[in-house]
Amino acid sequence: MLPVVEKFVSINGEGPCAGELAVFIRFKGCNLNCSYCDTKWANEQDAPYENMSVADILDYVTQTGIYNVTLTGGEPLLHDECKELIDVLIKNKHRVEIETNGSISLKKFAELECVPAFTMDYKLQSSGMEKFMDMDNFSLLKKQDTVKFVSGSIEDLKKAKEIIEKYNLINRCHVYISPVFGAIEPADIVEFMKDNKLNGVRIQLQLHKFIWDSTRRGV
Repeated sequence: MLPVVEKFVSINGEGPCAGELAVFIRFKGCNLNCSYCDTKWANEQDAPYENMSVADILDYVTQTGIYNVTLTGGEPLLHDECKELIDVLIKNKHRVEIETNGSISLKKFAELECVPAFTMDYKLQSSGMEKFMDMDNFSLLKKQDTVKFVSGSIEDLKKAKEIIEKYNLINRCHVYISPVFGAIEPADIVEFMKDNKLNGVRIQLQLHKFIWDSTRRGV
């Protein structure tokens, strides 16, 4: 059984499918505690949740009539049954995206028969969690995958540039830089990208925080 704290239909707020409809399945629990986390409530021990089987989740997704499915959290890869869920969803003609925090090895998920698209964070200094990053994950990324750098300062941006170049991410996968909401001006990120000739990198704002209240759930 999988602990689901939220399930809903909305638009993807970020990543290559930003703006497209998606079914979101949010799981309880995370192994990190980022300073800017906007879903801390889902990581609390007493967070209310619904135990759902893989069949239950497939039934829900099927009833929505939506093609894209985003598995998020929390940290979805903490739950072993996610492997079966990914397999079942893809075999039922859904595009599956996994939002993961970069600290969990992707190896056993990248070796699945039906491989999802990974949107993987690299947690920069302002998150307080950079020391937990699994650097081996970069070698497992493919063209369909994404690395996201949530940046709250110029120092964060400098480290993002270093990682992008060291691991040749531009030629490996999609690369996005997003601001920590309210901590850095998006215009400053654009200026940094211009000054450093960051070809192939995209700035991305979280669409759902502009369409709805930034603290609203279920969107």
